[in-house]
Amino acid sequence: MSVDHRNIRYQIVFGMVIIIALIYTFYLMKLQLLNPYYSDKAKSITLNQNIIQPSRGLFYDRNGKLLVINYPAYDINVNYNRLDKNMDTTELCRLLNIPKEKFSEMITKDWSSGKFSKSIPFVFIKNMEASEFLKFQENLFRFPGFSGSLKAIREYPIAHGANFLGFTSEVNKFDIDQNEGIYKLGDYKGAAGIEKKYEQYIRGEKGIQFILRDNLGREVGPYLKGSLNKDAKSGLDVQVAIDIELQKYGDSLLQNKVGSIVAIEPSTGEILAMNTSPTFDPNLLSINQNRGKTYANLLSDTLKPFFDRSSQAVYPPGSIFKPILALIALQEGVINENTPHACAGAYYYKSFSYGCHTHPAPYKLSVALQHSCNSYFFQTFRDVIDQAGSSKPSIGLDKMVKYMTEFGLGRPLYTDVDGEKAGFIPTSDFYTRLYKTNQWRSTYIISVGIGQGELQLTTIQMANLAAIIANKGYYYIPHLVRGFNAPNVFIPEEFRVKNIVPVDQKYFTPVIDGMELAVSAGTATMAYHPELEICGKTGTSQNSRGKDHSVFFAFAPKNNPKIAIAVYVENAGWGGSVAAPIASLLIEKYLKGEVKRKELESRMKKLDLISNKTT
Repeated sequence: MSVDHRNIRYQIVFGMVIIIALIYTFYLMKLQLLNPYYSDKAKSITLNQNIIQPSRGLFYDRNGKLLVINYPAYDINVNYNRLDKNMDTTELCRLLNIPKEKFSEMITKDWSSGKFSKSIPFVFIKNMEASEFLKFQENLFRFPGFSGSLKAIREYPIAHGANFLGFTSEVNKFDIDQNEGIYKLGDYKGAAGIEKKYEQYIRGEKGIQFILRDNLGREVGPYLKGSLNKDAKSGLDVQVAIDIELQKYGDSLLQNKVGSIVAIEPSTGEILAMNTSPTFDPNLLSINQNRGKTYANLLSDTLKPFFDRSSQAVYPPGSIFKPILALIALQEGVINENTPHACAGAYYYKSFSYGCHTHPAPYKLSVALQHSCNSYFFQTFRDVIDQAGSSKPSIGLDKMVKYMTEFGLGRPLYTDVDGEKAGFIPTSDFYTRLYKTNQWRSTYIISVGIGQGELQLTTIQMANLAAIIANKGYYYIPHLVRGFNAPNVFIPEEFRVKNIVPVDQKYFTPVIDGMELAVSAGTATMAYHPELEICGKTGTSQNSRGKDHSVFFAFAPKNNPKIAIAVYVENAGWGGSVAAPIASLLIEKYLKGEVKRKELESRMKKLDLISNKTT
């Protein structure tokens, strides 16, 4: 019988491996289990995992001025399972400057809620000053289970733009559960404004340190010489499109008024200013001990400073809608630039009359815009709606609604402005439901032709309409963020796409001419500046609950426009008296760098519409 030598060699080698393994196992047992030196060493050293919070990205305005920075604050964290039952709580409370009787309340949590765990550190004290924290840190070894952590708190060197900048707040359980390990208890995230919209860019990435500590809580050294540690990665810095000096100026003009301003660079869609009034100092909502009380006070303020009127309030636009109606009518061929319509101080239909103010005869479109003739645009509106016959107004209205949707109306513009509202465009279905019949006529809804009735827009939509006219037929979605401090990180694609409205470029010329005439010798002469070539349109939005609202939109200069703007001031009356001069001053500030019309500036700043506000 033959012998399998290969099998014998294999068994010998395998046996030797087993013997060597047993020898190593014996010596390891002897060292770790039988030798008291190593067992005592293991008992006296614990491995701590320290999370290093990243710095949130800084914010700069379009000219490089710092808008949002970080300053250091410290939290005291506690791991309940590692507490020393015999610790000196009196000394601990003294070092932390807390009443001793509150200690038990602060250390005991609802463990069954799922929000806290006895084995996972939670925040015991938030936002300690550096001096207080350093005093405690010197004594940290005396209190096992306690640890400190550094975090960055937001601060605003230029206290403007609170509503669009936003703020941060502590994450809740939903945030933690929905973000796959990105957040833990005690973390902060963007809760509003740019802080919220661009959270993924701004927050950065956490770092981690593995530290060995002895049984007194003192650091022994890094685990494995720090080979497993990971540095925190700061969030991206943000360049905001806002010109903060223009923003500050807009705030000063809206002081003691209720309203909003939006200014846009037409060629890019970048938002240059976005004012809402009343507003508040963003530093009030920085993470501090009084934040809760401050938030509650702002929330209960009857003037609603949290309510961003530039993007969340919806209003009838008034007569600034007339240029848009004119463009649709020109495209549909129901008028041309030389079409006349009669005006005898009112528009008459059967036994009804709809008022107009005294002005020269509107013998062509540009003159009708110059003097904001209601009669002209009532008739133009009816001609658009009744294209298929007076008994079929739904056809004309739905065609008009389609145009308006392309102009960014009746829907959100999908900007990066937090909480942007859609506004409202009434459709034929809406009126069929309203009148409970489909036999309604264009005369039923005639007020829409002058921007009244059920039509509602946001101020940012109005500013975007001004940008569309300035560009003669296109726009970029308005956006607050211009870029990041990383070469391969860009603003979202949708903000870099040109949106073209379905109106031929040639039809914008008579509309722009009419808007130029409105400022130089029409309803908006208080906006006139001899060097700026401002093209604008006034609006007076009727208000059934008090004094009418003052509205104005414009762009400048006429050729190669650099700024498009909309101003809406509640309860300020005629559009040419308040909104128009405010817009003109802002245009002068942006294009000239300074304002020389000091008397007009002083008058607008001193105007107080809140003290005597009627709601």
